This record gives sequence, C-alpha cells and structure tokens, in this order.
Amino acid sequence: MTLADRLQREWIAGGPLSQLLRPLSALYGGLLALRRLFYRWGWLKTERLPVPVIVVGNWIVGGAGKTPTTLSLLTMLKARGIRAGVISRGYGREGDEVRLVSRASSAREAGDEPLLIHLRSGVPVAVGRDRVAAARALLAASPDTQVLVSDDGLQHWRLPRSLAVLVFDERGIGNGRLLPAGPLRQSPRDELLADEIVLYNAARPSTALPGALARRRLSGAVRLDHWWTGEPATLDALHALRGRPVLALAGMAQPQRFFAMLREQGLAIETLALPDHHDFADLPWPASMPDVVLTEKDAVKIDPARCGTNRVWVVTLDFQPEHAFEQQLAEHLARLLPT
Repeated sequence: MTLADRLQREWIAGGPLSQLLRPLSALYGGLLALRRLFYRWGWLKTERLPVPVIVVGNWIVGGAGKTPTTLSLLTMLKARGIRAGVISRGYGREGDEVRLVSRASSAREAGDEPLLIHLRSGVPVAVGRDRVAAARALLAASPDTQVLVSDDGLQHWRLPRSLAVLVFDERGIGNGRLLPAGPLRQSPRDELLADEIVLYNAARPSTALPGALARRRLSGAVRLDHWWTGEPATLDALHALRGRPVLALAGMAQPQRFFAMLREQGLAIETLALPDHHDFADLPWPASMPDVVLTEKDAVKIDPARCGTNRVWVVTLDFQPEHAFEQQLAEHLARLLPT
C-alpha cells in the first residue's frame, strides 16, 4: 500500500498517520476561520451578480458526484423552462484564464467535466479560476440566462450563492477531520442553513443531515466514435460485452465505484485506475486488448481516430435523484425566481 492509499484509508477510519497530521489540520482550520472573519468584517467581499447562483459542492475531497448532480439539476431547470448556464474552474485544463466552452473546445482547454457538461446539456458553460469573472463572461455572451449553476465552488466565498446543493457519497464526512488529517475541505456542521439542501449519492444517508437519495446505475454502452456523434448508449451493447475480455479504466477520484457497477452488470473485467483528470496524452491500454470501456469523463479527452483496432466503449450513467430533491429545489426556485 502506498502512502497515499494509506492516507485515503485513514481519512475514512482514522489511524496513526491521520493522528500525526492533526496539527496541520488545526493550522488549516485556523486559516479557514480567519478567512471567514475577513469576509464577516468586510475586508474580503462576496461579489454581486444579476442572477441567482446555485452552487453544487461537497465538504469532502474527491468525487462525491457533483457532475452528475449538476447534469440532473440542469435537466430539472430545463423542464421548468428556466434558462441556465454553468460556471466551473475547469480542473486539469491548461491555463486559468476565463474561457467560454463550445463543442469545438478540447478538454485540455476547457477541463474534462465542463466540456462533458456542455456536450450533455447544451447549456452555456464558462470556465476560469476566477469564477465571478467566468460568470460575468457567460452572462455577457448569453444575456437571457436566468440562473447560474456552479460546478464546485462551495469554498469559493467570493462567489455569491442563492442556494447550495451539498453532495455526499457513502464516505459521509470520513473521519470528521480537516485536511490533511482527514478528507474535509471545511468544518462540518450538524444542521443545514436555510439556503442548503443535501443529496446523497449513496444507497442510504451517510451523515446526520436530512437529505434525499440519488439512484445511480449504468444506462448502457456505445462505441466511442458513435458517442461523439450523439448516438445514445444501450444496455444491449453493454451486455454484449459479457463473457469477453474487457479492460475497464477510469480517470476519476473513485474508480472502484465504476468498476463495481460494471461487475454488477455481469462483465468480467480487468481494471486500470488512473489519476483523476488523467489527460490521455498517451493511450494507456495495450493494442492487443480488443475491448476497452471507459467513462464519459474520459471519453471527452480521446479522439476515436487514435484508437486503432481497439474497440473503445463509452459507458454512461443513469443518475436519478429522489422526487423529494426535486420538490425541495422547486420550493427554492419559487423564492429565487418569483413569477
């Protein structure tokens, strides 16, 4: 087990390494508290924007399900006739400048998750280290936007927020400690604020906070070249991979979740876990592997022309929040966008 693997494990259950790092967590917590005081005293200021901002974020590091939650949220807003746009830092991209995302953008320019969100939803997306500047650029380019959704940014206090969607997976708050002794990016609370709702990307609630559950399952597979042209994935294509040698890879924070879902569908897979936001500058699979399956987050970084004789399949996720989540969202939207 590597040091990183050991730390990841102790972030959930605790242990001597986590205990050793507690002084650094105390320092990190002190810096967070001081920064909050600066905002409270007005030395640092939260900016103003002309439209409401919904922030989708989490307290814990790693992939808790922010991007599928953002996509579900966009679907709900569209169903209500609300024109939305998305802002994001665009982790893993080159440069920090503000950029509007288009279908012609590359993941290297836009970031894998913002590009995926734009391709899947069709809504305007802007990326930038300065999320407020990204928001203003998006609103200038798409002035009919009624709501902005921030993919991550919960700890970006300069960005105004009208509603925060807190996403938790089965890890909950882990060992309850701040970085680096634990996985928390901010101190946990036992109660929600009035402008917060919780969605659990898990089979059951993983904290004491009230919230709705999200059902996640694989919806099917589609060849990479067909995925790029918009062809939908099907369960028949996914199930056709049963009984065949398949390499499953994932460049994400929690790859084992994806691998487990493939096995639940009856696939016998070899696995390759890659770093989160892996750039795929070199294809990581052998030319002798006939079938390769990967996530949409990985697919946005791979040109089908590079794949040679390998059959590369994109496996898509069906992510459905409970109706209770949609009801809570509707109540907040009535407050934010009165008719």
